Amino acid sequence: MANQIVTRFAPSPTGFLHIGGARTALFNWLFAKHHGGKMLLRIEDTDRARSNQEAVDAILDGLTWLGLDWEGEPISQFGRVDRHKEVVDELVATGKAYRCYATPEELTEMRELARAEGRPPRYDGRWRDRDVSEAPAGVAPAIRLKAPEEGETVVDDLVQGRVTFPNKDLDDLVLMRSDGTPTYMLAVVVDDHDMGVTHIIRGDDHLTNAGRQTLIYKAMGWDVPVMAHIPLIHGADGAKLSKRHGALGIEAYQAMGYLPVALRNYLVRLGWSHGDSEIISTEEMIEWFDLGEINKGAARFDFAKLEALNGHWIRRSDDADLVDMLMAERDVLPNGGILKTRSDDEIRSKLTAAMPGLKERAKTLVELTESTAYLFADRPLSFEDKAAAILDDGGREIVGALAKRFEAAPDWSAEELEAIVRAYAEENGLKLGKAAQPLRAALTGRTTSPGVFDVLAVLGRDESLARLGDQSA
Repeated sequence: MANQIVTRFAPSPTGFLHIGGARTALFNWLFAKHHGGKMLLRIEDTDRARSNQEAVDAILDGLTWLGLDWEGEPISQFGRVDRHKEVVDELVATGKAYRCYATPEELTEMRELARAEGRPPRYDGRWRDRDVSEAPAGVAPAIRLKAPEEGETVVDDLVQGRVTFPNKDLDDLVLMRSDGTPTYMLAVVVDDHDMGVTHIIRGDDHLTNAGRQTLIYKAMGWDVPVMAHIPLIHGADGAKLSKRHGALGIEAYQAMGYLPVALRNYLVRLGWSHGDSEIISTEEMIEWFDLGEINKGAARFDFAKLEALNGHWIRRSDDADLVDMLMAERDVLPNGGILKTRSDDEIRSKLTAAMPGLKERAKTLVELTESTAYLFADRPLSFEDKAAAILDDGGREIVGALAKRFEAAPDWSAEELEAIVRAYAEENGLKLGKAAQPLRAALTGRTTSPGVFDVLAVLGRDESLARLGDQSA
């Protein structure tokens, strides 16, 4: 084994960084970190028609937001085309590859004949041993690997176990198309070799590629990296993951108010486990992660579990960190406008004061932002129907009576104000909640909020008394 473990994440920039790709990146990152190695990033942008810079930027932004760093500059596969051609020329020169002059029509005939005979479509090797002097005029050749026709190719996969491919099923794959562009199969092998990749961790939809790519490594006399093909992610119903299940770009999860630490925790548990641990910090992931604990079966994506985990991490987060996060995510969250209605200094000050009470109920940053609305609301408040009903049903009398007592409070603190409300409730034969609910409605326009005494303390004497005065009988 090499002295240093090197993994790579190699997305195609034909769309955003989706959830399956994010988990693959996380597994590569964790494995490298666990072993003191490094993860490289390669953008597989040889499909020029479908690759675009916007997608590249989204992938880089998504990885950065998730907290997954990589070593060095991202490598462009397209930028290495000359090197790919150099390797193909070497394979031809050593007799490990050959020029194939089969026309598109001939290849179609081969496929149709195989289909008619109930065989998988395979190239029939018609140019494998023919002399180039027989080449038809005006036909540009493709370059094919001269694959072994007998025996088998074995991939000892760290997740899937020993996988055997009969060589007769691995036909002479195309290394370079007739237009002179290298194929994905060839480019991946050359790039992984040149980048010094020791471990290839990717989705098990690439497992069939592993046998063919192993043949290219062997033809070049190169060491074959260790491979680990991880199961795909399915929806909660067991079907292949689609947008309705959560196959969205990482930026969508950011906009839904998930924390990077929570998403990392959730993703690592999709197909990997460490005992019964559900809540796993990033430090613990790095310490515990290894490929032997990856499940062979497909993992199921479950939004309810992700939301519960996210709520846990919000509660565990430092108050100041959450304030910073809300301020930073204002332009991403759908209700981020709530956090733009005052000066940044005022918003930050009020968020800091209110955060201990705010974070206890929220499961996402969207919910957390929504719960701050009362802090920045303009008078007179707008009211939810239930809150208005509480005030209309005798609530205003309670609000008016308590407002008079609050005016005389020597100390505007949650403890002092709670004592006033408790004394009032006892004098009037009320349960504490019966007195507190009208206060909450008058102060926030809602029936749910952080503790009402915390709300009073955070709003301060002047604003609280003004809001209560607006709703007093």
